[in-house]
Amino acid sequence: MTFSTLVLLVAAGLAGPLLATMPRLGAPLVVGEIAAGVLIGRSGLDLFPVDDPALTLLSDLGFALLMLIVGTHLPLRRRDLRPALRRAVPAVVLTAVLAAGGGLALAPLTGLHRPALLAVLLAASSAAVALPVLQSLPDAGPDVLVTTAWVALVDVATVLAVPLVVPQGGLRSVLAGIVGVGVLAAAVPLVARWVGGRAWPARLRDRSRTGHWALDLRGCLLILFALAAVATRQHTSVLVAGFAAGAALARIGEPRRLAEQLIGLGEGFLVPIFFVTLGARLQLGALVQQPRNLVLAAALAAGAVGVHVAVAVALRLPVGAGLLATAQLGVPAAVASLGLTTGLLGPGEAAAVLAASLLSLVACSVGARLLGHRARIGDRTAANGVVAR
Repeated sequence: MTFSTLVLLVAAGLAGPLLATMPRLGAPLVVGEIAAGVLIGRSGLDLFPVDDPALTLLSDLGFALLMLIVGTHLPLRRRDLRPALRRAVPAVVLTAVLAAGGGLALAPLTGLHRPALLAVLLAASSAAVALPVLQSLPDAGPDVLVTTAWVALVDVATVLAVPLVVPQGGLRSVLAGIVGVGVLAAAVPLVARWVGGRAWPARLRDRSRTGHWALDLRGCLLILFALAAVATRQHTSVLVAGFAAGAALARIGEPRRLAEQLIGLGEGFLVPIFFVTLGARLQLGALVQQPRNLVLAAALAAGAVGVHVAVAVALRLPVGAGLLATAQLGVPAAVASLGLTTGLLGPGEAAAVLAASLLSLVACSVGARLLGHRARIGDRTAANGVVAR
């Protein structure tokens, strides 16, 4: 990889903000970034080697940071959600049951004979997309709290399920990686609480603030890379490491300064490179030329809407809540990326998974409108989704 390649990738990543600023389109950033990747990648001009090891590492870093930012949206410090769990847990169970049935039904229809993988895609919800919408609603009544807890729990469950349905190693090794990362991530808030009770860390952070040392960011990246090292050693995806690191930060309540630094590093550089590279690895012609891939995209999108709306109706939640919960981002991106890396998915199938994810954002937008939200949805790192103190 050269600086010329970086120039190309960063320039391609600008397609996301450019499309997002067009009033009539109002597309999420990811749409422009993936589309730009398709244009300069294998399906288009084929301007750079997408399998370059250095580029792969850079893309993995972007993926890990994306999942870290997604993890920070988990409402782990909200005590008002505890009563809502009584209804949210049955919602999660019903989501799993319906998604499992849908996966079994869609496997022969779509030609992708992996019911467990299909079930995870049907069940997935994106806390990074849905929770900022729910937090912005003027009436945070019981239905909003239940939907918030439901989306958060499903997001956690499906993220943890991805390494199991798209394995990079043996089941025992993957499970050991998930447990190891989880234990280490759970220890982070405990260590932070212990350190936070002493005077010297406060003095050091004050020096960092005045001297612009960015110690909080360095510590956050140290945690992320340590978890990623454990995950990759056990053949578990950096998806779990990033998400666990984000959840640990959400539990601690990271400073606003750190949140802004993470968003700057992630959204300004590494995350767009991940999505541009992902788009470059796709072969869009396979999606269009093979009817079964179009069927797969349509079936995944319709099935996800059906599962989440059915759960909302069963729990007497607004239909808009079910549509909002349909939003998907991190899990489909992970499935597409890991599927291509492991050979589990073909380029056309990976493109179908991403196409269904983008269609889910359309359903989410409709749901947000029904619930009274008028702003554009779909940005990955909405500021009001980050816990600050």
